[in-house]
Amino acid sequence: MDEKSTTFQMLGLTFDWPVVISTVIAALLVFFLVFFLSRRLTMKPGKKQNVLEWMIDFTNGIVDSSLPRSIGNELKLIAFTLFLFILISNEMGLTIQVAFGDVTYVKSPTANPIVTMGLALLVIGLANFVGVNKLGFKGYFKTTFLSPMPALLPINIFEQFTNYLTLALRLYGNIMAGEMLLMLITNFGNPSHLGLTIVPAFILSMIWQAFSLFIGGIQAFIFVTLLSIYTSEHAIAE
Repeated sequence: MDEKSTTFQMLGLTFDWPVVISTVIAALLVFFLVFFLSRRLTMKPGKKQNVLEWMIDFTNGIVDSSLPRSIGNELKLIAFTLFLFILISNEMGLTIQVAFGDVTYVKSPTANPIVTMGLALLVIGLANFVGVNKLGFKGYFKTTFLSPMPALLPINIFEQFTNYLTLALRLYGNIMAGEMLLMLITNFGNPSHLGLTIVPAFILSMIWQAFSLFIGGIQAFIFVTLLSIYTSEHAIAE
């Protein structure tokens, strides 16, 4: 997708304005959503509290399916936050797009590979950190790189890089492809086509948006699931 962008410099680094703006908006949406749902908590939950508790139970269940409570309890908060952030980031481009001139400043942050690579680095780094913290460096190195046999050391090292790349590119590819196809459908319904394609394009866009909402949720689920699986691979001694 050949899109124009704008950048700015800070501390010798180059930052992309659309990525920064979209990421900050996604983070703020997560904060205000949780803030709204968590006001006036009671022993007998209302509708808002039920929604929040359901989301927490959902992400807790993902973590509990792969990790013992001694490890999983420490990851449940970040799993919940990561799930909400990725979910909202995935869906932003379907509901909110703000453009000025040729630059789209607000869209799905996860449609940018830099964002997904950063999230993947967080997951892989956290999984390795928990492994060292729980097993000590010697136990972590043996479990991660020398299992099931020392001869597999080169392959196990290479696996860390492939896990990182596939985690990042899977999320980026799905969200970017969804937004690209939605743009093609929109262009297909251009009134310049004698108006014959407006109705088919509208129907297709509704169908694709519904499907993309589902895909965005699945990708958030997969990301948190892999966080739990990768952590179990590094932090549970065989």
